[in-house]
Order: sequence, then C-alpha cells, then structure tokens
Amino acid sequence: MLRKMFSRPERKTMYWYELLRQMYQIGVGSIGIVAVISIFIGAVTAVQFAYQLRDSFVPEYYIGFIVRSSMLIELAPTFSCLVLAGKVGSNIASELGSMRISEQIDALKIMGVNTTSYLVAPKIFAAVFIVPFLIILSAALGISGGMAASLANGTPFAVFAKGLQSWFEPFNVVMMLIKSVVFGFLLTSIACYHGFYVQGGSLEVGKASTRAVVQGSISILVADYLIAQLLTT
Repeated sequence: MLRKMFSRPERKTMYWYELLRQMYQIGVGSIGIVAVISIFIGAVTAVQFAYQLRDSFVPEYYIGFIVRSSMLIELAPTFSCLVLAGKVGSNIASELGSMRISEQIDALKIMGVNTTSYLVAPKIFAAVFIVPFLIILSAALGISGGMAASLANGTPFAVFAKGLQSWFEPFNVVMMLIKSVVFGFLLTSIACYHGFYVQGGSLEVGKASTRAVVQGSISILVADYLIAQLLTT
C-alpha cells in the first residue's frame, strides 16, 4: 500500500486540496481533546511528584524540572498520539472502509484515479506534518497545567520556574519531534491499511476500525521503546 501511494498525481490541485482537508481534520479537529488531556496530565504529574517530595530533602524546584522533562520526553508525544490513534485512526479506518463497501473506491478506479495515492497519501503526509505541531502544543499546555497545579498547592512561581530552567537538554525536544513524526506515520498508515482493504459490510468496517486503534496503539508503544533505546543509549 505504501509503495503504491507514491505516484505522480493526475491533478495536483485535487491532491493539494485533499492534503489541506486532512491537515485540518487531523490537526484542528484534535486540538480540543489534546489540550484537555495535556493540561490534566501535566497537573497530575506535578501533584503526584510534589506528594513524593514530602518529608524529603529534594528541593521543591525539582517539580518544574520533572514536569518539563516528563512532558517533553514521554507524556506529550506518547499520550497524545495514543489518543490520536483512537480518534483519528478509527475515523480514517471507518471512512475508507465505508468507501470500500459502498464501492466508491471501485468507482474512482474506473475513472482512472490512483485510489491509493489519492485516498491514503494525503492522510499520511498530513499526519506526519501536523502531528508534531500538536505535540508541541501538548507539551506547552502540559507544562502550563503542571505550573497551575503547583501554584494552587502553594509552590511559588519563582521556584517552579527555576525547575523549568534547570538542566535543560535541547536534544529532548528533538527526541519529542522524532517520536511525533514516527507516531503520526504509524497511526495513520495502520488505519489506512485496515480501512482500505476491508471486505464485507458495516460489521467488518467496525471490526477494521477496532483493529486499527488497537494495532496503532500497540505500534506506538513499541516504537516509543525502540526510539528511547536508540536515542538514549
């Protein structure tokens, strides 16, 4: 499927509009749920780490350091893409599956359209481009949520800010972006495969959507481990 999608477009404007539409659906359509999850993940991380610091000799500003590092390295890319695997992956698999069983894909083939290139490529390219921006937003909102929770629990802003600025490693941002690109590719390509090649009726479309979410989530977790192993050793 991935090999077939790399072909010369019949009409470049048609593919360009489809790419923009997919970027809007995947990116703008997912901002709300990514924002809510990120804010509360950051807040929970701050609260739970502050709880671990009780009756210890660890400085309080470590809360900001842990929230920042956790969001950049792990929580923002992994949690956000797991959510996107459920939201975007199921939507893509259902959309392509519905087109398959209603013979819309066959009609496009008869019209001479390279269906794999037109229906699959824009989704994957859009996700690879737009998901990193969602992850950057997720990290920023997660850190903001952690800051808000810390301030609500009595941690001074200057203390939390000191932790944010301590021992910053720029490579952590690079690792976050690498993960976001890989995860975006995995969750869309797996969903496209299950939706594009579904056979049967509406029941099979539902099963294909479920398989896309499950396999996409598992692939993200496996890729998360492999990337961490490769980039941190």
